[in-house]
Amino acid sequence: MKRYDKLTRNPAEREGEVLKFWSKNETFGKSLSIREGSPRFVFFEGPPTVNGWPHLGHMMPRVYKDLFPRYKTMKGFYVGRKAGWDTHGLPVELEVEKEIGVNSKPEIESYGVEKFVEKCKESTRKYQGEWERIIMRMGFWIDLDDPYLTYTDNYIETLWWELKSMFDRDLLYQGHKTLPYCPRCGTGLSSHEVAQGYKTVEDLTVTLRLPVVDDTDSAYKADPNVKTSVLTWTTTPWTLPANVAAAVSADELYVEVQQQDERVIVAKLLADKVLRGDQVVLREFPGSALIGLKYEPPYQLTDDDKAHRIYAADFVNMQDGTGVVHIACAFGEDDYLLGQELGLPFVQPVDLMGRFTDMFPLAEGEFVKDADARIIEDLKDSQRLYRSTPHEHEYPFCWRCDTPLLYYAMDSWYVRSTAVKEQLIANNAKINWVPAHVGEGRLGSFLANVRDWALSRDRYWGTPLNLWTCEGCGKVTCVGSRAELVKLAKDPQLARSVELHRPYVDRVELKCPDCGETARRVAYVIDTWFDAGSMHIAQWHYPFENQDRFKRNFPADFISEGIDQTRGWFYTLLVTSTIIHGQPPFLNCVVTGHGLDEEGLKMSKSKGNVLDPWQVIEQYGADAIRWSFFSQSAPVKSKRLSTTAVGESLYKFLDTIRNTYDFFALYASIDGFDPQIHHADETARSVLDRWILSRLASTTQTVTASLDAYDVIGSTSAIEALISDLSNWYVRLSRRRFWRGGMGPDKIAAYATLRDVLVEISKLLAPFVPFVTEAVYRLLRTSDCEESVHLCAYPEASADQIDEKLERDMVRVRQIVALGHQARNQAQIKVRQPLSRAVVETDAADAMTDELVALIRIELNVETVETFSSFDELSEETPVPNFRTLGPRLGPLGSKAGAWIREQEAADLRLRSEAGSFSIELDGAAVTLEPEDIIYEKTLPAHLVISEEAGHRVLLDTTLDDRLRTKGIVRELTHRIQMARKNAEYEVTDRIAMTYQADGALGALVRANRDEIAEEILAVSVEEKASSPGEYRETIEFDGMTITVALTRTTKGNATEEE
Repeated sequence: MKRYDKLTRNPAEREGEVLKFWSKNETFGKSLSIREGSPRFVFFEGPPTVNGWPHLGHMMPRVYKDLFPRYKTMKGFYVGRKAGWDTHGLPVELEVEKEIGVNSKPEIESYGVEKFVEKCKESTRKYQGEWERIIMRMGFWIDLDDPYLTYTDNYIETLWWELKSMFDRDLLYQGHKTLPYCPRCGTGLSSHEVAQGYKTVEDLTVTLRLPVVDDTDSAYKADPNVKTSVLTWTTTPWTLPANVAAAVSADELYVEVQQQDERVIVAKLLADKVLRGDQVVLREFPGSALIGLKYEPPYQLTDDDKAHRIYAADFVNMQDGTGVVHIACAFGEDDYLLGQELGLPFVQPVDLMGRFTDMFPLAEGEFVKDADARIIEDLKDSQRLYRSTPHEHEYPFCWRCDTPLLYYAMDSWYVRSTAVKEQLIANNAKINWVPAHVGEGRLGSFLANVRDWALSRDRYWGTPLNLWTCEGCGKVTCVGSRAELVKLAKDPQLARSVELHRPYVDRVELKCPDCGETARRVAYVIDTWFDAGSMHIAQWHYPFENQDRFKRNFPADFISEGIDQTRGWFYTLLVTSTIIHGQPPFLNCVVTGHGLDEEGLKMSKSKGNVLDPWQVIEQYGADAIRWSFFSQSAPVKSKRLSTTAVGESLYKFLDTIRNTYDFFALYASIDGFDPQIHHADETARSVLDRWILSRLASTTQTVTASLDAYDVIGSTSAIEALISDLSNWYVRLSRRRFWRGGMGPDKIAAYATLRDVLVEISKLLAPFVPFVTEAVYRLLRTSDCEESVHLCAYPEASADQIDEKLERDMVRVRQIVALGHQARNQAQIKVRQPLSRAVVETDAADAMTDELVALIRIELNVETVETFSSFDELSEETPVPNFRTLGPRLGPLGSKAGAWIREQEAADLRLRSEAGSFSIELDGAAVTLEPEDIIYEKTLPAHLVISEEAGHRVLLDTTLDDRLRTKGIVRELTHRIQMARKNAEYEVTDRIAMTYQADGALGALVRANRDEIAEEILAVSVEEKASSPGEYRETIEFDGMTITVALTRTTKGNATEEE
């Protein structure tokens, strides 16, 4: 006889069993091989940076990166999934610095660059292994045996080829510009890196006096007898030592204001905002009048005659400050460009570690941001400070080490992204962004203001920039392959075998193709984002091999990463692909939010607020984590991650699936139900069977449409509703069909329906929660089925499988039942107490079938269900006095007349008023009542309790006679004895013998209903005995009655009963 094992209750143990099954049967590999030759669905893996342990927040994008490839595979596509690891760059270097105890570039060079690079390799391998462990344990199917690694020579060679193609098209060039620079890491950063590191900070701002010293070259003339200063403003006091000029807007109006014994000059529009105290405006003039005016600088670090004058600039605005911008060419892009245009001196008192040099003795050796307070105090002492106030603003920090960035003018190599700006915008528009606002807004605005990509990094562990500069003629040679390196190298043997990393490749010298002198490699590596952003070609070592493979796998149909990658991986993929291929690298992108802690803060190792995924998996399982992410909110929404939220996914959803399967397994094993032997007669399927099969089909259509549109919440909501319907309605209302003896057509239909629905739900859910679905499927499959649910085709549903009217009707039935239960609660009558009838208000056109009415009757525990078009037919008339007519006519007697009316029967009053007015006697006097003195209100009798909601109305007749009360007592007693069975820890199939001792009335009731009670509690005998020990004894008290029962297990039988 066929038997079904229950699901392993512990999710971690259950998932461990499934992992062993997948490994033994190579299920992932089979899922690929059976789709060979099918249409392709191309997926690109965004490479994780292997610089630390993975935490729970890292799993958020990965669940979506697993969901859609699994789904598309089951839909019949071949979905290759090549893993990838981002192994270069600052993230890895900083992790190694912590490991070896260094904190700066000089310390790294003292330690040894070669040793440092080897440590970087070791670190990436260690963390790669940890990532692989968690990926496998979470059920993320991806090819870990053949990943792309950004530090391999083949990968680097493709990047060199890519860079050479840019170099040959003048899209890779050297420039001297102001760059965001991290003094901690000792390197410049690109605009997309800076975009990831902005924070809202509060800094002290400075409004500063610049005393006028010479107005010879300006239209503005100062009064020589009064001290006059131009006021300037800055949020970065540390840049003031490098001041070389001030800038105004030529067309805006400026004012000279008298304040006590001094005069100050500010923009007219900003005067009220800037100035404090008494003031008198003496004159106003355009900013152009100030051009050429010479002032005394806050610190005199240059004697250049062009310095410390006022110039016009178009970047001066009237929103903040004084309308006069302090210019320090070394520390701002606008400042630098203005200085280049005007030939201003370049004053740089800060070294590359962000500390003041001996050019500024006041703060020599101090980190610039730390020197703000000292500088402000010095300006105060010299009476140059007008005022200083806190100011909240956005400031960029290093995206990796969290150090405040400084803007330095320095040499760097750039990718000319601006040359393809319009193509970038056009290609971005071809991508389906989920949600759309990420592409249209966040990335779109970035592209509208795109800047050239600062590519070079003055670091150690990264792809070496493939440029060699001739020591003789200065020619720059870009090498695009190892073969070209060998061809140009002075030592071809070294070039043939050298590792393409610093410091090894730095030893390769070239012979200049123009003059024959020695060319040496520039001492830069490139932005690690270029590595990741080039994976679309570099993962295949294109164009050196795999050209056909590349063509089959470009562009990607789907990628997914966190929203912080919008100006990271998404952007760099788009730039490299647009330049190299002229088209977008991917067609659909699902953007995810951040993983937050319970306080709503982004999870970060540095904050110490991360959750260890291994602990959560051990407690709740990987499926619970996955479903928690999928079902909480749309992917782009940041989610608060907690063990509580994951636990809810287990207890409220996954355990419902397990309990539903276990219910089937228990009773199907008792009856030996075998789907290959017991076939359901379609005519025997009940209304519940037909309904749940229709619900399954309509849910399948909804889920498929949602996943095709990358709408995850649409699919999970539909599935959760189906699971709830299956467990809380279908199974609950079908229980007695499984309990009854024998294997009649109805019981077979119930088994077949429940099994089929569970199998199809396993397939429907397989891409979401691959472990529990595999476990359920494996226990239900027959020999002619695929060995794994993940080798099955995704469920499909046609319109003829859906009965929309039945689904609508069942919604109505459930609404009626819910209202009936509300009415019971109002009347304070338990569900186990039978009632005579329920009454439903319904239109004749909405008449329900007998099967549906029977469901209502059973659920509400009523003997009949009646329908009325209006409850008015059940209402009674009650006479009510109309005081609007009685009062004016009868005066003080009106209230007494009203009381008399309330005491009468409505029928009697209608009879007396048929002929018009009639007389009554009040306080010995005759009083005439008119028909309009009486209002007849319709009210329901007290025994009819109504419940209504959203246009639905239900009545329960709460009249109880002795027969109904007796039935209620029997049901309550049976339920209490069932609870005693459970307390005795009997199996639901165990047969028992029961003896009892009861009060007189209760004893008589048991004797009269002995057979019914015995059948319900699976008792072979029910006997009244004054004393009987039994295996288990329990005294039951209810409704003022007492019964003591003694239970003894006898044998196991075929009949079953409710747990």
